[in-house]
Amino acid sequence: MKQPAQTTDLFQPDTVREVECLVPDINGYPRGKALPGSAFAKGQELRLCRAVAIHTATGDWADYEFSGEGDPDMKLIPVMSTLKPVPWASRPRALCIHDCIDLDGQPTPIAPRNVLKNVLSGYAVHGWSPVVAPELEFYLLAPHTDPHQPLQPPTNARGRSENGQQGFGFIGLNDHAAFWDQLYAALDVLGIRYDTFVHELGPGQFEINLWHGDAVEVADQTFLFKYALKEIAAQHGMQAIFMAKPMAGQPGSAMHIHQSVVDARGQNIFSGANGESTALFEHFIAGQQQAIAELMPVFCPFVNSYRRFAKHMAAPVNLSWGYDNRSVGIRVPHAGPAARRVENRIPGVDANPYLVLAASLAAGLWGMQQQLRPTAAAEGTVFNQISDAPTLPGTLDEALARMRASALPGQLLGDTFTASFIAVKQVELDSFWAEITPWERQYLTALA
Repeated sequence: MKQPAQTTDLFQPDTVREVECLVPDINGYPRGKALPGSAFAKGQELRLCRAVAIHTATGDWADYEFSGEGDPDMKLIPVMSTLKPVPWASRPRALCIHDCIDLDGQPTPIAPRNVLKNVLSGYAVHGWSPVVAPELEFYLLAPHTDPHQPLQPPTNARGRSENGQQGFGFIGLNDHAAFWDQLYAALDVLGIRYDTFVHELGPGQFEINLWHGDAVEVADQTFLFKYALKEIAAQHGMQAIFMAKPMAGQPGSAMHIHQSVVDARGQNIFSGANGESTALFEHFIAGQQQAIAELMPVFCPFVNSYRRFAKHMAAPVNLSWGYDNRSVGIRVPHAGPAARRVENRIPGVDANPYLVLAASLAAGLWGMQQQLRPTAAAEGTVFNQISDAPTLPGTLDEALARMRASALPGQLLGDTFTASFIAVKQVELDSFWAEITPWERQYLTALA
């Protein structure tokens, strides 16, 4: 496949040595192949083992039935709008996100980017387009080489480590000024549109708000942001951590998703002509309430993910909804009619952004299609209140069992993908249960 003519100038032999042909795997990790720049410019066909799309976090593999008997290939098709220079590279290099196509010409159903695109096609049938914006929390911590030891904040410019008292302050940001300068420059090169950065409540914890936009484009930008953050942090002697709960006793890290839907005229379908909320707005919320628990492993994909749900630490432990209320799982920020939106506060930052958006938007679309009704809006702090909203699974074991027993995930995300996703998460969960933790050694060896 010959590339567009405008790429030829970029890929002169002395300009770009290679292109990172990226594929986000099931956990949102960047995988793929490095292709010589000249070969990329000529449109050389590129293939990758289909199983790479469902590579596990442990480096293991689910059974071949989920990736294809005989371990077949898939074709990688470049998304040319994502072709960018690699800002952290020492020599000129480029990167490009790729779509995955099976050899029969059909989109690979286990590839996360395709799962999201398939959900969006359901909106297109109605002439609708989702508009989304993620908030990403993360930690910048000291390099960590011993998994038996806790993670620690880095030493700052004052020769000290943070103690968690820098929430929303500027000193914690200024301590890493050189890092932020390089990151801002990298985001501009990569075309990642961002809004605000803040220092969050944990030591070394920060948050970025990405700008709202098309769901696939925002997922691409989130994927590239996480990649860039890790690479640039390493160059500054730090480690960027996207665990949901990296340190005991400290706040967890979420990926809150703001969601609205516009029609073909660009009008927000959640608001009526007089600015009032519509029935579709309520149906969307109801879909979130009734489907999220069945899709929980997508939003919270690891054992560690569920440690984030601690009461009174601004992490939701319920599927209630309410206006400008951070104790609920589904929050509606105060906004004008054009910006009326629904914030899904359940996902952790450890989740795959393509799959989070796919699952959350699929839940909302299902609610609108089925004309579901939400519970009454919650009033006040509801961490300890009994609600008629569906409850959330408390562990990955419970969440996987619930997902496996429900027909809804396959209906919303595709049966082939859902079966593969459950298989991958089960491999990872089995690996965790094969370990003996420090807690067990500390307390149980002393028992008579």
